[in-house]
Amino acid sequence: MDIQIEGLTKYYGPQKAVDSISFAVKTGEILGFLGPNGAGKTTTMKMITQYLSLDDGDIRLGGQSVKETNLKRYIGYLPEHNPLYQEMPVYDYLAYCAALQDVPKDRINDRVREMIRVCGLNVEKHKNIGELSKGFRQRVGLAQAMIHDPEILILDEPTTGLDPNQIVEIRDLIKHLGKEKTVILSTHILPEVEATCDRILIINRGKIVADGTATTLRSQAQGNNLTRTRLKGTDTDSAFKALQSLPLVKKVRIENRDQQRFVIESNGEASEAIFALCVQQGWILLELTPLETKLEDIFRDLTMN
Repeated sequence: MDIQIEGLTKYYGPQKAVDSISFAVKTGEILGFLGPNGAGKTTTMKMITQYLSLDDGDIRLGGQSVKETNLKRYIGYLPEHNPLYQEMPVYDYLAYCAALQDVPKDRINDRVREMIRVCGLNVEKHKNIGELSKGFRQRVGLAQAMIHDPEILILDEPTTGLDPNQIVEIRDLIKHLGKEKTVILSTHILPEVEATCDRILIINRGKIVADGTATTLRSQAQGNNLTRTRLKGTDTDSAFKALQSLPLVKKVRIENRDQQRFVIESNGEASEAIFALCVQQGWILLELTPLETKLEDIFRDLTMN
């Protein structure tokens, strides 16, 4: 089921938390929804799930407006703070969630067993949720979001607090689900976005500031070339000033002061100019390596202002 968002706006008093944003997500697509704290991500997700009303604009799920129809049954939602009944056994809790989501009575046990299998909860299924580790509680949250087999999944920070092995398992599960469902995934773990998502949307101060694949966003940022340089035969501060004065150089960052290692951001290819500077100054050049623009750098550039 496709999601179409048109001019979506939300106010908290005088503050415009979401500022007339528009985007679409296709069936079978996993959208990574990024932004700093307070950017409007969670507010947007809560409006899509109909937990919050819209002040302006519209959200269409499969062509139907949330203003005209209750479409919650098509959505599975895992909020950032996973609300679980700690005193309930996993199996009973999932059966309860299935009943709340109007899963037919004769199918509830089958759906619960399926979610326990898919989310790797078989060993823990008879334990009370309060006895589980953070990772297993997160799996229970995913299971309840999927118990009614929704066409849309909204996942807010699904890997928060998980160890590296659990993160890989949850990532693989989301990628598998994304083949047949529409998924919006919010996270602060940027490598997770690249590993999991088909497309990235970055929001800042309620506005969309980037939309595209990781490759597209990198190519748009390629005007900023990054080069790592390591020197010998000079002091760090003098080298910093000399590198900063080169014509193409925009910014120099000291990566390791003791090793005299710098990361240089330039408008074009600066390697020749760096090499010539070293020859001119009689410095020993130990490293001159072009760096791929990281998603973290793109994110920082778009959200720091």
